[in-house]
Amino acid sequence: VQLQASGGGLVQAGGCLRLSCAASGSFFSINDMGWYRQAPGKQRELVATITDDGSRNYADSVKGRFTISRENAKNTVYLHMSSLQPEDTAVYFCNAEVIQLWTHTVWGQGTQVTVSS
Repeated sequence: VQLQASGGGLVQAGGCLRLSCAASGSFFSINDMGWYRQAPGKQRELVATITDDGSRNYADSVKGRFTISRENAKNTVYLHMSSLQPEDTAVYFCNAEVIQLWTHTVWGQGTQVTVSS
């Protein structure tokens, strides 16, 4: 199973970006999907998660600015980011709890988001 993330880039403060992450390979289903980020010199931190039935959870720092969503038929999770600030600059990683013969978490390769002031 692989996760392919896309949509990162350079944006000015106050701007918007949408990240996408699609799962491919052989699996029965996906439970939770999520986005995390890692800024230079910092630990990876949770941004947002979404369950298979659409329940969402957000880090306090992004509440009201970021929206996580998913399309189960496409095994894809999205992160719409608005009102971006320089402190949102980081590599963003997606993950998914994948059910095969066992349940395990798979990570995508990361996509860079840079917000200029």
